[in-house]
Amino acid sequence: MRKTLILACVVPLFIFADAVRERAPDFTRVDAAGHNVRLSKYRGKVVLLDFWATWCTGCKEEIPWYMEFADKYGKKGLNVIGVSMDDDGWKAVRPFLAEKMKLNYPVVIGDDALAEQFGGIKSLPATLLIDRQGRIAYSHIGVVDKVEFEGKIQELLRRAR
Repeated sequence: MRKTLILACVVPLFIFADAVRERAPDFTRVDAAGHNVRLSKYRGKVVLLDFWATWCTGCKEEIPWYMEFADKYGKKGLNVIGVSMDDDGWKAVRPFLAEKMKLNYPVVIGDDALAEQFGGIKSLPATLLIDRQGRIAYSHIGVVDKVEFEGKIQELLRRAR
């Protein structure tokens, strides 16, 4: 993903009606600790899937919020997965994680093929909420409104398991 193609646009897309939700594409990627992260293994949980990059200002604003959500709602069924879209992959991400952000959730490296699976991630940050059935319940391009987004998480967590 080229930095020049990323725009700081905010175009929320709300998809909350159960009947229209699409299944989230499955993927397996290796996280910073060397463990396989497979999206389908989180079925039964609510997943916050965050597409981000180390150079993205809005992404760095959201990451502490997502860490807070992971701490606050992890025992209630929320899992957070970060997908770095840095062109340099681990070369850019490992120092960022070691020096700037000690994340409490797994981070994997994404690429254009993974972005295409999710409809083509053209701007960052891009955040999806995936319901307990593995369907995309909410998708947002740009920095989320923290309070509103937390409400969406709470709504999904309240739904039957």
